[in-house]
Amino acid sequence: MPLYRDFSDDNATILVWKYDESEELDISELLEPENAEKVKDYHPKKLLEVLMVRKLLKGLKPHSKILYKEREPFLSPKDAEISITHSFPFAAIAISKNKIGIDIEKFNPKILRVIDKFTYENERGFIPENNSVTFYTIIWSVKESMYKIHHSKYWSLKKNYEVKPFELKHLHKISCRVYDEQFSDEFKARVEFFDDYCFTIVEE
Repeated sequence: MPLYRDFSDDNATILVWKYDESEELDISELLEPENAEKVKDYHPKKLLEVLMVRKLLKGLKPHSKILYKEREPFLSPKDAEISITHSFPFAAIAISKNKIGIDIEKFNPKILRVIDKFTYENERGFIPENNSVTFYTIIWSVKESMYKIHHSKYWSLKKNYEVKPFELKHLHKISCRVYDEQFSDEFKARVEFFDDYCFTIVEE
C-alpha cells in the first residue's frame, strides 16, 4: 500500500495515505457489516476515504474493526485509542495508548469567511494579515483535533477551545486547551504541512 507519510511517535502509530487509483479497495473486504447502512448514501469520494482508513487499519490491526458510538469512532476490540481523518485524496489513522485526535485540512481562503464561528476577535491579534489563511487553518485544525479527544462534551469550537499564539517556525508544540467555567485541559499540538494541507496531532 502506498503509504504517504508516517508521523508515528513513542505513544502512537500515525499514518497518512494518499489515494492511488491503482490500489484495490474492495468494500466487501474492508467495510464492517455494522457500517453498511451508515455509508450507503455516501459520495464515491467519501466512500473511498472510508475504505482507505480501513485499509490502513488492516495493515496495523488486521482483526480489529472501526465502529461508532454517537459518531465517535472506536476500535473493536477496544484495546487502543483511535482517531481518523480524511480529506480526499488523503486519509489518516492514529492508534495510540492514550486519547488522540488528528485532523487534516486543505489550505483554502474560504476559511476567512467563517473565522467568527471558531475564534473570538481577541484571539486574533498575533495573526499576520499577509498569511492569515495559514494561521486560521492551523487554529481550526488544532481545535478539531482537540474536539476528537473530548467528543461532544464541549461542543463549541469558539467557546470551549483555545489555541495560544504561535509562530510558523515552532509548529510542534503549540499550546492549546479545552475549557469551561470549572475545567481546563491543556495540550501541546503538533502541526505538519504537506501538499498544501495542514495535518494536526493532539495527544493526551
